[in-house]
Amino acid sequence: MKTIDRQAHTVLLQRATLYPVVTVLGPRQSGKTTLCRMAFPDKPYVNLEQPDVRDFAQQDPKAFLAQYPDGAVLDEIHNVPTLLSWLQVLTDADPRKGRFVLTGSHQLQVSAQVTQSLAGRTAVLELLPLSLSELAAVGDGVTVGPDDVNRMMLQGGYPRIHAQDLPPEVMLSDYFATYVERDVRQLINLRHLREFGQCVRLLAGRTGQLLNQTSLGNEVGVSSNTITQWLSLLEASFLVFSLAPWSVNIGKRLVKSPKVYFYDVGLACWLLGIKTVEQLQHHPLRGALFENLVVLEVMKSLRNQGLRDPLYFFRDSNGLEVDLLLEHADGVQLIEIKASQTVAAPLFKNLRTVSALLGERVKSQHLVYGGDLRQARTDVDVLPYGQAGSLVQGAL
Repeated sequence: MKTIDRQAHTVLLQRATLYPVVTVLGPRQSGKTTLCRMAFPDKPYVNLEQPDVRDFAQQDPKAFLAQYPDGAVLDEIHNVPTLLSWLQVLTDADPRKGRFVLTGSHQLQVSAQVTQSLAGRTAVLELLPLSLSELAAVGDGVTVGPDDVNRMMLQGGYPRIHAQDLPPEVMLSDYFATYVERDVRQLINLRHLREFGQCVRLLAGRTGQLLNQTSLGNEVGVSSNTITQWLSLLEASFLVFSLAPWSVNIGKRLVKSPKVYFYDVGLACWLLGIKTVEQLQHHPLRGALFENLVVLEVMKSLRNQGLRDPLYFFRDSNGLEVDLLLEHADGVQLIEIKASQTVAAPLFKNLRTVSALLGERVKSQHLVYGGDLRQARTDVDVLPYGQAGSLVQGAL
């Protein structure tokens, strides 16, 4: 089994010097447990999914935590949310830094409880599946170049696929089945199981597109309110995320249609029935999946630095669009994403048009493409997809 170093390791250790508790959220099997155990090898490890352990923690939380006077790694804390109130009591009485490390896979459950019980007492980090830069650092023949892009999209970033050389279609099939059977049913009383699965597959077909919930509901055969509920569930359990359109008027960001992406491109490919590199190369959604890959790489770079800055896209009433926009205190950063392996003049059209429209607000322009050469042009920075994470590096 390969050992894959995680970029969030440094930030995790740093946050543990600042807070009594560090909470690590993220999708199931994104590597949270491995990261926390490697970062804190001397801390006792407690798996709250183990039935007897969970029962003890639920029935007598005070006695349960008393076993760990110097703290512990408490894995999958959402299984026993009542522990968070007791952790508040313990950390107030003994505020030593880095005492407890928590992990959780259900964003809404854990975030709400953490906000209520551990506000000011915990740092919150997100660990997503492996980034391209993390995979490139593995060595051992792993490369991230023009010839690798289809394989990278097909495999996705779940660590087990890469560390254990698992066939992606097998692991992702099991992952989705487990997700629906266990996680979804834990979070809501799902009566329309077949329709829910169909909804997720249809969302994969809408990757990188404006999301019309009414249209999606009609296609699935459920109400738009049900689609809204399911989308909240999918986001809370780290299966999909959405980008809001950027506007100078913050209120308008909340009412325009968002774009939806998957936290793992390999899973999106599997949901679309794409099983081989050859199928992906000729698939009509290859460009959208490539866009998902790059947007996700930028998000992973932010999260691995402990940053939770929102990502946006730009789109005006005429349909003029730039794929990704990062907002900073001194202006915005525009990022256009193209799957092409060669750079040609038409690829710059939208960037330059939007830049002229926004004027002095634009601080930098970038074109991320499927090739392997970086080009520092006069007005646009052109970079390979494998370097997309560098667009936000050095922000700490």
